[in-house]
Amino acid sequence: MTITVFGLGFVGLTTSLGFAEYGHTVYGVEINDERLATIKGGQLPFLEPGLDEALVRHLGKRFLPIGINDLAEAVKQSDCVYYCVGTPYGKDGQADLTYLFSAIDQTLSVRPADKYQVLVVKSTIPPSTTSQKIIPYLEGKGLNVGQDLGVANNPEFLREGHCWDDFIKADRIVLGVSDERSAEVLRKVYATVQEPIHCVSLNTGEFIKYLSNTLLATLISYSNEMSLVADTIGGIDVAAAFRILHEDKRWGGATMASYVYPGCGYGGYCLPKDTNALYAVSNTAGFDAQILKNVISINDQMPAQIAKKVSRVVGTDKQRSIGILGLSFKPGSDDVRDTPSAKIIRELRLLGYTNITGYDPVAEKEFERYYSDLAIGYANSYDELIRQADVLVITTAWPEFANVKQLTQKPVVDCRYML
Repeated sequence: MTITVFGLGFVGLTTSLGFAEYGHTVYGVEINDERLATIKGGQLPFLEPGLDEALVRHLGKRFLPIGINDLAEAVKQSDCVYYCVGTPYGKDGQADLTYLFSAIDQTLSVRPADKYQVLVVKSTIPPSTTSQKIIPYLEGKGLNVGQDLGVANNPEFLREGHCWDDFIKADRIVLGVSDERSAEVLRKVYATVQEPIHCVSLNTGEFIKYLSNTLLATLISYSNEMSLVADTIGGIDVAAAFRILHEDKRWGGATMASYVYPGCGYGGYCLPKDTNALYAVSNTAGFDAQILKNVISINDQMPAQIAKKVSRVVGTDKQRSIGILGLSFKPGSDDVRDTPSAKIIRELRLLGYTNITGYDPVAEKEFERYYSDLAIGYANSYDELIRQADVLVITTAWPEFANVKQLTQKPVVDCRYML
């Protein structure tokens, strides 16, 4: 099959190379000229183990990265068009669909009228978006969905730092479809995989992704709330308590430790966006989902609470040097979007602490680019930060930080409970 994929970020590039690995011909569309040039040069624009080798393996063969100027020929040849563009959440929590509808418009402007194609949304969109917004939008342009073209969603369940393995060794494939003809096309896309394939309604397909991510978000905020309760009561070994909790046999073979464990709050791209969006769409429909509301509230409170915790260790001397260990939102990634460390630094500055230096094994340049307004210093190495700082604060659980107390007698505030 031939497939066009809009957007070559974490999801889009993984999807493109994954489909190429399946044996399909894939056109990857990227509007950012710098990113497109990087990919065409055989390099990843971000850190993602395994994806680099896949890029080298398929570039110029089954995977063809293109700009908008080459879109017409790509769409003309394609059996389906995938959308992996950003759907960020706005101030009201609703998913912003601007990029998605822009990509759909670009597709419609060049699609062959005599060919049945399926438009597939892989971007995360709230339940009912396809049925209540996308299909009416297409019908408003005179298109008969199910006859002139198909519409579907195919949510992703990728973890940054594990995207390639998660795609190639997926635990399930979810296809939200509007008609059987579209389902048949998408089954062909996944014809070579052994994982379970679930064809469900459009709303169900969208909901499954949010069901997954909001559960993860809820578990993280629950754990953080419990850590705050434990801090308030006092005399509780929080790390030991959670490690013992993880031995609960009712979880079977599940890996609870990844999420049911306190930290700085969830960050990155997916969990903040999806939790806010699902709460917003539920509220708009007339139900005020209190658990989701409070999950968001607890996460929003964490940076200020952690800053207060750090301030109790640092003391009243605002000139004491604070060393921030970890700038990415999680270990194994250079992604700094919505990273808790930036929020904590911002709260520390509001408390009057300005002598702040950060270190991260891979994310310093990205952090400095995204958060130049924070005006912090950066250490060249882990050892250098330990030497410079009066108080050390672990905000990302990079494994190399686990020995920090063996390297220094200085105070360490372990916001990830990893020591």
